[in-house]
Amino acid sequence: MSYGVFAQFYDGLTRNVDYSAKADYLCELLKSFDCRPECMLDLACGTGTLTIELKKRGFDVFGVDGSFEMLSQAQQKAAENDFEMLFLCQQMQKLELYGLIDACVCTLDSISHLQGLEQVRKTFERISKYMEKDGLFIFDVNTIYKHSVILGNNTFVYDTDEVFCVWQNTYNDKNHSVKIDLDFFVPENDVYSRYTESFREFAYSVEELSDLLEQCGFSVLAVYDDMTFCEPKHDSQRVTFAAKKR
Repeated sequence: MSYGVFAQFYDGLTRNVDYSAKADYLCELLKSFDCRPECMLDLACGTGTLTIELKKRGFDVFGVDGSFEMLSQAQQKAAENDFEMLFLCQQMQKLELYGLIDACVCTLDSISHLQGLEQVRKTFERISKYMEKDGLFIFDVNTIYKHSVILGNNTFVYDTDEVFCVWQNTYNDKNHSVKIDLDFFVPENDVYSRYTESFREFAYSVEELSDLLEQCGFSVLAVYDDMTFCEPKHDSQRVTFAAKKR
């Protein structure tokens, strides 16, 4: 999927995400597996906030995302921080790089945007193709619990200075997917203009993802509850995988 109008409001609607803490957590994960990457990929980097946080911590990192609109925001942020950074517009499952990487991070449940296990497989295969031996792949995904209970068929409303957003979910129990319909009401000259965007997220089991990683040349090192070094719980909303390229 590719964010369009959502890109211009994404940062404002995700202010609850502590990107600095997430970057610190990724640093700790890399350290715990003795990984000191010389070239890191931030896959599905979005507006580049995490990419830039990793750059501030001394990593040689570049970003890939499928949305031109999101990457436009990322390039602007890099310029504002006086960073010369590479951002590529590519779909995850069609990743094409010019060289090898020794670490890849993919956060904020971006893997959950892949439409089915075959697309997940293709993505893992592409990452594996460009990953150095013993390189580390770290990603997080939404859990089935989050999709069925937290997102479910619920509706959320966000009201900021820039936009009034109505977020409506429709849950499919057969494949644990959630169809997300976004309505943006943007104030323009004393009236509101309405824009809509829809996409779907899928939840996959730990077993399904672990099997695919193994098939694609990775060894699963750990599966943690979100932002911790603890095992996932029955009500974990997001889990983090760490896998090493064989």
